[in-house]
Amino acid sequence: MASEIGSVATPIERLEQALIQKIEAGDVELPLLPQAASQVLALAADPASDAAKLSSLIHQDQALAAHVMRIANSPAYMPRSPVVSLQHAVAMLGITLLSEIAFTASLKVGAFQMPGYEDEVKQFWRHSLATGAFAKEVARAKRMNVESAYLCGLLHEIGKPVVLRVITTIAREQNIDWVKALVTILGNKSHVKTLIEGYHSRVGALIAEKWSLPKQVAAAIQYYEGYDHADSFRQECLLTCAADRLASHLLTPDDVPEETLRAHPVFGELNLYPNDIDQLLTRKDHVLAVVNALNL
Repeated sequence: MASEIGSVATPIERLEQALIQKIEAGDVELPLLPQAASQVLALAADPASDAAKLSSLIHQDQALAAHVMRIANSPAYMPRSPVVSLQHAVAMLGITLLSEIAFTASLKVGAFQMPGYEDEVKQFWRHSLATGAFAKEVARAKRMNVESAYLCGLLHEIGKPVVLRVITTIAREQNIDWVKALVTILGNKSHVKTLIEGYHSRVGALIAEKWSLPKQVAAAIQYYEGYDHADSFRQECLLTCAADRLASHLLTPDDVPEETLRAHPVFGELNLYPNDIDQLLTRKDHVLAVVNALNL
């Protein structure tokens, strides 16, 4: 894409060239993994952890505790009676699901923020939530690790808001007139959207390394679209790709109609048959409820 017409590069070509230079030089400001999210991940990986430790951790952050309580009482988790405390939430939902909710809530508050681009980041976030929820459904169908699958799906596009931030920073530095040169930041099939799609996996891999994410999550971030290039954790990459496609069908059905979804080769690679896809599609309402509950 970064070709030149004659000897003069267009604004979008200059933008892409500068983006590549920043990525290759490691000159990309990466977000920090929120402390609460990091602590929840550590607890989830510790076989000695228990509900009391998780409750204590969540209690330390009043905003996080409020988010967790609201989510626990949402229709997506259908408590039999109102959840009135974190201890009650653990009893109703279990430590694994509560850890998942706490990690997701802290991640949104800390890493999915970009003033001035709230609508774009909201789309990224909703897609990530839907992919995480569908990844759990695919994992159950394939008898794979559900908790690991959720992380792969939730984080598979963590590089997108970062690429958007880098692009806008470069544009300001180069005095690119967005209105005249690009018309819109993220319009359908816009050049900037193409840049985000083209480079978010590379930036996501840098984030995975900085955050010391599990290796299977790092692999899914980098290779879910090009799973044939994955040297390891190919099944996780396939699963994440399938969940990504299901999420796109749910949230943007005009872009990914059901016929297109079913024809994607990833389902064959996973040995998922038409009736398996039927079963996954019956979970759309549940996934949407999860997205709405976690859409802080």
